[in-house]
Amino acid sequence: MITVITIDGPSGAGKSTVARRLSSILGYDYIDSGALYRIVALEAIQKKIDGKNDKDLLPICEDLKVNFLVENGNYKIIYQGRDVSDSIRTPEISMLASRISAKKVVRDRLSALQRRMGKRGHIVLEGRDAGTVVFPDAPVKFFLDATPKERGRRRFEELRLKGIDVNLAQVTNEVMKRDENDRSRRHAPLVPASDAVIIDSSHMTVEDVVTRMTEVIQKKLKGV
Repeated sequence: MITVITIDGPSGAGKSTVARRLSSILGYDYIDSGALYRIVALEAIQKKIDGKNDKDLLPICEDLKVNFLVENGNYKIIYQGRDVSDSIRTPEISMLASRISAKKVVRDRLSALQRRMGKRGHIVLEGRDAGTVVFPDAPVKFFLDATPKERGRRRFEELRLKGIDVNLAQVTNEVMKRDENDRSRRHAPLVPASDAVIIDSSHMTVEDVVTRMTEVIQKKLKGV
């Protein structure tokens, strides 16, 4: 039985869309680990907390009450009773979340939270260290990637559709900067798990990626 499926990869690779689609097909729960770091960043900004101060960040990490809900086919991220789905997706939050996620105290607390959330099993967890740190024993792991240019374009379109005034070149540069931050951090850097199936989605549709993942899962279930 496959109880945990992890999908790691850099910003803009399409992890969230694919993970949601896959979890819906399988009837699994979906956990967006990146949203947890973004919520910490949002709280830090709203409470005017220095993102460099471990002592101030710790209470936020220990008091995260987050639910991932599906309503009429739409996914919502509910934090302490309010919908933060859009407010945590701004470029400012993205960059601060990247810096905060490099802090060991934050990663340790949020990794523990993800393990508690996934304790009941049958989950699809997407993030940057889901298969390397959070659930290193997960039976099925994927690493979803795409070229920086394509990931920048996807993130640009995502923000533009939400009514956020952004520049394609700036968004692409921010995606590449976040890549650098995530891959070079000391604690839980962004790298594929040694047993992850690597998928380059640069020239693939969401359906193509989900089909590929489903094939891998079916083979795993059959013991192939």
